[in-house]
Amino acid sequence: MPYIDLKISKKLDESQKEKIKSDLGGAISVLHKPESYLMVGIDDGYALYFAGSKVSDGAYVSVSLFGSASSADYEKMTGEICKILSARAGLQPRNIYVTYRGVNDWGWNGSNF
Repeated sequence: MPYIDLKISKKLDESQKEKIKSDLGGAISVLHKPESYLMVGIDDGYALYFAGSKVSDGAYVSVSLFGSASSADYEKMTGEICKILSARAGLQPRNIYVTYRGVNDWGWNGSNF
């Protein structure tokens, strides 16, 4: 079960959100996970600061993954995320920050995986 939490400084319309969500659904296969278990959260218009300055066109993306993946797969996923946010929201990759977190215990539907 992966979860992608996107905090983006720009305001997005519903069409952009839907396209980003769909593109991330395709990209999650890079981490050997199916879209059918993917959860995506999009928090747009987010106040994001880096090095003491407000980032007007940037994003922080946190990817939580049940289990883990290789560093090479995470690097590929970062590339995919940057491509998606560049194409769908006009962000420059230099303003996109991505973190990954492996989760050993993940609960759903009254029990844990």
